[in-house]
Amino acid sequence: MKQIILASSSPRRQELLAQMGVTFTAIPSDYVEELDDQREVADVARELGLGKALEVAHKHPDAIVIGSDTIVSLDGKQLGKPRDHGHAREMLESFKGKRCTITTSLAVVCIADDVEVVDVEISHIYVKNYTPQELDAYLETGAHTDKAGAVGVQTGFAALVDHIEGDYDSIIGLPTARLAEILHHLGVPAHAVHTPSPLPTVRA
Repeated sequence: MKQIILASSSPRRQELLAQMGVTFTAIPSDYVEELDDQREVADVARELGLGKALEVAHKHPDAIVIGSDTIVSLDGKQLGKPRDHGHAREMLESFKGKRCTITTSLAVVCIADDVEVVDVEISHIYVKNYTPQELDAYLETGAHTDKAGAVGVQTGFAALVDHIEGDYDSIIGLPTARLAEILHHLGVPAHAVHTPSPLPTVRA
């Protein structure tokens, strides 16, 4: 069995991959991520996910390397992780009463076997007309600090959400159903997680 590497330091992605029944090593990628509002969000996400995977794969050419990237966007504007508390508040206030898009890419690479599969999942979060007190309560948790767009639906941000459309695992950060398909094709046993969503969900 080949070594499986997750090119990510994200505890959320690591938890999801472990729940899939995959034995893996987490090796964070040094790939430099850059957003680009002049390009389609899906194209940028694919590039970033593949870039992360390839950066690690070139150091471990015999391994199967998994890379992923999640971009939160609103009205075509791509949002990264907040710089500070004030920046997080600004981003979250812009979501109020609107639909934001969560684009999560998935790249699976094995240099030795000439494997390079790249895919993307698009989901949506419909945000409530929440109260200032609800926003303050989420910001006080500190859960927004390491998340794109300051969005963490598996934490206190769920209180600000009306419903989601699409795949909850992809919103968290890893499309487990698609990843399971790819790994099975490569001879790696894995199963989709389908994490129960704490929010009303509409399948896209």
